[in-house]
Amino acid sequence: MKSTSTDTSAVKKPIHPLANFIFMTRWLQLPLYIGLILAQCVYVFHFWVELSDLIGAIFGNADSLKHILDVVTIPGAQRAEKLTETTIMLVVLGLIDVVMISNLLIMVIIGGYETFVSRMNLESHPDQPEWLSHVNASVLKVKLATAIIGISSIHLLKTFINASSYDAKTLYAQTGIHIVFLISALAIAYADRIMAETNALNHQVH
Repeated sequence: MKSTSTDTSAVKKPIHPLANFIFMTRWLQLPLYIGLILAQCVYVFHFWVELSDLIGAIFGNADSLKHILDVVTIPGAQRAEKLTETTIMLVVLGLIDVVMISNLLIMVIIGGYETFVSRMNLESHPDQPEWLSHVNASVLKVKLATAIIGISSIHLLKTFINASSYDAKTLYAQTGIHIVFLISALAIAYADRIMAETNALNHQVH
């Protein structure tokens, strides 16, 4: 004879109206993510403007060349008169910088929405990012810290290429800031590892 008793722990309790209201306030973040999507559009436009000017400068367009030289010239430094390998490298580094910031925006938009607003149910989508399958607040922080280090590295490399145009104080300051970013990312990753190991031990105990 089958037992008709109901396991009370399996019964879903109704959500209190106040708790439900508070939980629904997570949708207030939606305009923030839409704003980041608009910022992504601005970066895409900026990328194509810079790329088109670089191509135009290579083919001898005077206005494009003037814009490129204005962009890469450090205030107070001697302005180049023609397109050189260093100039092209600086422009390309600027494009890479835009791409990395765009990647950071994507991680914040998709990962943040998935973590703090609502599930996107992308498990069956062929283009689902690999990191999204196990994303949480801790993983997102580590990935954002890593992305910021990459962006800082690009800026530091651009500074070193123009090292002669900067004083030693500026070089030391930028290097120090980059090291702080690196140490912060390592600390976040180490703390996340400790939390993961603690959770694993708790699961084993229970």
